[in-house]
Amino acid sequence: MEEKRAHSAVFWAVLEKIVIPIAAVFLALLVGAGVIALMGIDPWSAYRSLFIGSLSSRNAIAETLVKTIPLLFTALSFAFAKRCGLINLGAEGQLYIGAIFASTLGIYMPNLPAIIMLPLCIILGFIGGGLWGVLAGWLKVQFGASEVITTIMLNYIATYILSWLVTGPMIEPPGSFPQTPQVGLGAQLPRILPGTRLHAGLFIALAAIFVYWFFLFKTTTGYETRVVGLNPTAAEYAGIKPTRNLLLAMFIAGGFAGLAGTTEILGIQLRMFQDFSPNYGFDGIAVALLGQSGPIGILLAGILFGILRSGANMMQMLARVPIAVIYIIQAFVIIFVISSTYFEKKYNKRKLEKMALKGARIE
Repeated sequence: MEEKRAHSAVFWAVLEKIVIPIAAVFLALLVGAGVIALMGIDPWSAYRSLFIGSLSSRNAIAETLVKTIPLLFTALSFAFAKRCGLINLGAEGQLYIGAIFASTLGIYMPNLPAIIMLPLCIILGFIGGGLWGVLAGWLKVQFGASEVITTIMLNYIATYILSWLVTGPMIEPPGSFPQTPQVGLGAQLPRILPGTRLHAGLFIALAAIFVYWFFLFKTTTGYETRVVGLNPTAAEYAGIKPTRNLLLAMFIAGGFAGLAGTTEILGIQLRMFQDFSPNYGFDGIAVALLGQSGPIGILLAGILFGILRSGANMMQMLARVPIAVIYIIQAFVIIFVISSTYFEKKYNKRKLEKMALKGARIE
């Protein structure tokens, strides 16, 4: 009996980590192909143009990785909070606040040497996003406010703060356009592939994935965070403080999202303007879900979504397929991943019923 249970656990682990994500992507692409066919367009031609736009040349691959970088950070943000039993829907707002913190130093102290400026900007970006994340955690601890609601509401506040800054106090003289001046050269992330926009933010993202894994699975605090996420009551009985871990989790989750905004500004945009993020915060949720909140899964899912984002424009130009189809595919990836938990529960329920019935017969 114990051996069967062990085999069942291994089966579901493999299914959850490997089979389900691959099946979800395949089915979502199949649905997308159906939608494209209904438009009277050849799905194969459309997908071929999608991959031409994202993987056919050095520049295309670089653009795919550029799109992947912020998705990795926002996916880590959602996944880290989820490990502590929290639902962080505020990565978009945390991204903006992180960008504001990092950009302020880069704009108003442009003459600092890069060896000082760049690390400070990155640290400030992490702190800015972290503080915005911990605000939602504090509201939950102090008033019992649901982090699902508060993180969404804080997104709007962050968006309006950014809008106010780029149209008022931080607007670039003479004030013709709602944007800030460029950050100083010392604050700009260096290009790592000449002739492309690929920047050193890729290395920061990979380092963040390593930190995510190391902190959660190789440190005592990370273990406590995961225990709180699994069962806060049991954690408290074991001497773990859920409140402290909750606040820490929201700070780190917000910090990861803050790095998404920081690298986007310092590596690509070089200045702030309204809505500079094309919903990276919310797409990161899909990446985390598809990647099953695992470090390798998040990396692979982030690259996939980067491919979809990068190739969407080429698909629209060559195959005349609207970019909206990409969002349909992303939505169905999430639907299929989430629905898998329903079938797992149904399977386990039937298995328990069979075991109970078998036990009754033996008696």
